[in-house]
Amino acid sequence: MTLHIIFTNEIVILSKKGYRNWREIQDEFESYKASLGPWTEKETIEWLCTEYPNLKPSAHEQVSKFVSDQSEMTKLTFNGD
Repeated sequence: MTLHIIFTNEIVILSKKGYRNWREIQDEFESYKASLGPWTEKETIEWLCTEYPNLKPSAHEQVSKFVSDQSEMTKLTFNGD
């Protein structure tokens, strides 16, 4: 399984959806800004830990829970959300 990190004007999303390219992601999200991936679970956690140390719960907890969940997408939560 690979993951995409999707940035919109309002939120940051993790997705398991198998996009072929960033344009497919852009078409799906009206307020799309950027995206990263596809990445493995480990790559995603490492990047999030470095760039967003204020994730709450931690990047490891959020990504691991999402990977084991049935949902196709989830919103990342930050300290103060």
